[in-house]
Amino acid sequence: MSNDLSPKERLAIERTKMPEQPANERVTNFKEVNLGLAEEAAIREARRCLMCKKRPCVDGCPVAVRIPEFLARVAEGDFAGGAAILLVDNALPCTTGRVCPQEVQCEKTCVRGAKGDPVAVGWLERFVADWAAEHMEPPKPPAERTGKNVCVVGSGPGGLTAAGELARMGHDVTIFEALHASGGVLRYGIPEFRLPKKIVDREVANLEALGVKIEYNVIVGKTITVSQIMEEFDACFIANGAGLPMFLNIPGENFKGVYSANEYLTRVNLMGAWKGENSRTPIARGAAAVVFGGGNTAMDAVRTARRLGSDPAVLAYRRSRAEMPARVEEIHHAEEEGVRFDFLVAPLEILGGLDGWVRGVRLQRMELGEPDASGRRRPVPIEGSEFELPADIVVVAIGINANPVLTKACPELKVNKWGNILVDENGQTSIPGVFAGGDIVRGGATVILAMGDGKTAAKSIDAYLKNK
Repeated sequence: MSNDLSPKERLAIERTKMPEQPANERVTNFKEVNLGLAEEAAIREARRCLMCKKRPCVDGCPVAVRIPEFLARVAEGDFAGGAAILLVDNALPCTTGRVCPQEVQCEKTCVRGAKGDPVAVGWLERFVADWAAEHMEPPKPPAERTGKNVCVVGSGPGGLTAAGELARMGHDVTIFEALHASGGVLRYGIPEFRLPKKIVDREVANLEALGVKIEYNVIVGKTITVSQIMEEFDACFIANGAGLPMFLNIPGENFKGVYSANEYLTRVNLMGAWKGENSRTPIARGAAAVVFGGGNTAMDAVRTARRLGSDPAVLAYRRSRAEMPARVEEIHHAEEEGVRFDFLVAPLEILGGLDGWVRGVRLQRMELGEPDASGRRRPVPIEGSEFELPADIVVVAIGINANPVLTKACPELKVNKWGNILVDENGQTSIPGVFAGGDIVRGGATVILAMGDGKTAAKSIDAYLKNK
């Protein structure tokens, strides 16, 4: 049995490798890049866990998955036992096993990482969740009901997590979703090759099996207000994200062929523009694409452009590679796929032709100066270093702001100077019974942080309803 392994024997096991679709093949399709671990590989990797008493990996997880416990089951080949633990702690394990930045969270705090490779927690999470989807029945609603009903605004990761937690507590949950499909950023913002839509559908179906209801095409702030919601529901959790794109504010951004990353990825993911001639959603395709930004969204956009035929597909970032916030795995995959990186450059102008279409970009070389408020060295322009790049497609992926539709329709909600909703330590807003979390509170953040907010808010809402 795996529990009989000594620490020395566990340390002797090398980290497994994730099977991948070859780069020269995957760059021509939108199929998933990582192929998943086989059972034998998953058992071997789980046996690398030292089963630390202090469990630092759990502290590093925003949704507090009991990592050593579920890994111990996997190490014994008890995948059902591992799934029973994982599915209680994490409402969207198939998703987080694919897109969560484990390398800066649970795996970063793994004791094994101090002198080698940490345990591949994310890959094992994906393995267990996928195994459960194939071999286990969907969850059932709890028999005991509280008689309380809760509204969740938005079916993104934060909203789905809160909905699942609240449903397991016995509350009646209804999600109001502005779009015609569920998943929020999971569906429209993350490419198919990282998170297949069938995975999102499966996760949502599990929540519906718990009794969660979803009403589509409901724009809170337009279709209905928060005040009207509170007349009908006992509590509300706002998790509508922060989908207002930021732009560069340079000349030429109005040329055709210039997109925000939000629009570009939505057209491809939610509206199926990647299907080419079979798609009813028009999207510009070009021989050369330039994407501005250095985060995961920028990486998704440039890798998508590469798959849509752009060569070169260039990612232009104003700092160095060391400062890039994108996941290391995504940068590595992008390099394998032929994406070209141009570091320490800043955009000055988007160039266009008389026909109104973009033709290129004008940039300036930068060097790193003194650290700014973020702690990173500030890019400083190098005089006389201007140059141009050809571009048929330009995507701006430099961040997002809070969408003001909901908050402007509800002046009672207190917001900060950026328009993000203010909450207390329990996630409650300035309106009693109304809670909020995710990007609408944090600004642009990760899927797992939004999920952590959803889980925290669900506990607070449950306590609020009991006291009420």
